Amino acid sequence: LDLSHPEIIPANADQEQLSPVYPTTEGLSQRVLRRLVKQVLTLQRQKPFLREILPAEFRERYQLMSLEAALERLHQPRRSEGVPGDQDPARYRLVFEELLAQHLALRQARRQIRREQAPILAPRGKLYKRLLANLPFAPTVAQSRVLDEIRTDLASHTPMLRLVQGDVGSGKTLVAAGAALAAIEAGYQVALMAPTALLAEQHARNFETWFSPLGLRTLFLSGQLNQRARREAQQSLLNGEAQLVVGTHALFQESVQFKRLGLVIVDEQHRFGVHQRLALTAKSPDGLRPHQLVMTATPIPRTLAMSAYADLDVSIIDELPPGRTPVTTVVINSARRDEIIERISEVCAQGRQAYWVCPLIEESEAVSAQAAESTEALLREALPHLRIGLVHGRMKTAEKNMIMDAFKAHELDLLVATTVIEVGVDVPNASLMIIENAERLGLAQLHQLRGRVGRGATASHCVLLYDEPLSERGRARLSLMRATQDGFKIAEEDLKLRGPGEV
Repeated sequence: LDLSHPEIIPANADQEQLSPVYPTTEGLSQRVLRRLVKQVLTLQRQKPFLREILPAEFRERYQLMSLEAALERLHQPRRSEGVPGDQDPARYRLVFEELLAQHLALRQARRQIRREQAPILAPRGKLYKRLLANLPFAPTVAQSRVLDEIRTDLASHTPMLRLVQGDVGSGKTLVAAGAALAAIEAGYQVALMAPTALLAEQHARNFETWFSPLGLRTLFLSGQLNQRARREAQQSLLNGEAQLVVGTHALFQESVQFKRLGLVIVDEQHRFGVHQRLALTAKSPDGLRPHQLVMTATPIPRTLAMSAYADLDVSIIDELPPGRTPVTTVVINSARRDEIIERISEVCAQGRQAYWVCPLIEESEAVSAQAAESTEALLREALPHLRIGLVHGRMKTAEKNMIMDAFKAHELDLLVATTVIEVGVDVPNASLMIIENAERLGLAQLHQLRGRVGRGATASHCVLLYDEPLSERGRARLSLMRATQDGFKIAEEDLKLRGPGEV
């Protein structure tokens, strides 16, 4: 056993405190960090400069430590008390204060925005009726209810700030389309922002398919467009030729200007900061603040949503469209990998398709997770008769789109991917999902990935592969995935498993 550059601390029987270990950066050692923290805590005791913002009565009611006591406990724990854990009262106190501060800041931002004026968008709904007439399905009761709530907001001079939550496959895109058509029919433009180019381009294609027969123009704008295409798209927005633009962070650029922006739709809100989504609403040239609709397919416990999205009203699509087939979830040790590979062969022989998801893109010495590139090579060797593709976040957008299009067209049988496919990918013929190292992914991410199958009429399966040793908490999380497909129940149970220390 070799020790490289060990830091030696002399044993001292009189030392009451445990020695903390901090994340370090180059040029800043543990010893220096400990000395600085000790100086700060000493100064706080002698001449307090960190103000206690919670009144004593409030702390007593909620059984909260004082700020000074919490900092002492976390940075200089006594030997007799042991190491503070996730559920420690000191950690709970700091988490409570952080959530309270965020909640108050968001409420203040909401009050400020509510004082501003927004355009009144109250059309007769002709475009939406024409859209529904062209679709092979009807909206669910939940979709119609949420769209009515949105229309009520849009018909007011007060800027809409609404979050639409829906489980995987609940049909949030149709609700967004209904809101967009209300704004367009009232003579305004709409901007839809997604966190990844893959998801943004899929949204652009869906809206183009739906809106083109209505005589509406949809643009796609990302940072990977060439200069000429980007300039033409920006000109179309500025002169009002394009009614809807779908894009990524490229929509934040100063060069992107609108003639008459009335509605901003943000998909997968948790991928963006509050300031980012509010920045886009400042792009209206007429002095009116655009309405804002935020969507997420990551169900959030209502208690947590009250803090995380205190500036937003919340609507929930709590119903799935008819015809969705339940997904059977199984939890299997990765030692049985050969059985899973045989199962892929059987599924593809029946004319269906499969996903194999890996957490990493390339081999890493730091993490023992299987990488997508090495897994693809192994699967090609084990399944030479199958057409196998690979997609990950480091590929160019055009290359990713080419592979995804090939998979949708059933020119590929098996798609090996990273979690880049966790949202927005819709291939009804795919009926088998294998997730490698499932114990390394969060429950919300696992639920999203599982939602990529079960989109057609065929019975679908999701296989969660795990490596030993598996912790008790890890086992409980995977068991929860096997027990339910209700995203809101998963979110509530996940919050209980994590505890307040990880909120």
